[in-house]
Amino acid sequence: MLYCKNGVLYFMEFGEQIKYVRLKLHMSQTEFGQLLGVSFTTVNRWENGKTTPNYRALRTFEQLCKDKNISLENF
Repeated sequence: MLYCKNGVLYFMEFGEQIKYVRLKLHMSQTEFGQLLGVSFTTVNRWENGKTTPNYRALRTFEQLCKDKNISLENF
C-alpha cells in the first residue's frame, strides 16, 4: 500500500499495516488474532513478513479497518 507522509510517498508492507492497526487499537498480538479469528502465531508471522493472509483473513482485516474507521492512507 502506498501512503503519503509530509509530501513523500512510501510503501507499507502488509505486516506493517497489521502492526499499525493492532497498535492503534492498543492490542496484543493475541488479542488482535482473536479479533480476526486467527492465532497469535499467525499475527506474528504476518507482522514479520514470514507469511501472508489468505483471502478470508484479508477481507476480515479490511472490514475491521472500515468498522474502526482506521485509514491506512495517511498514517
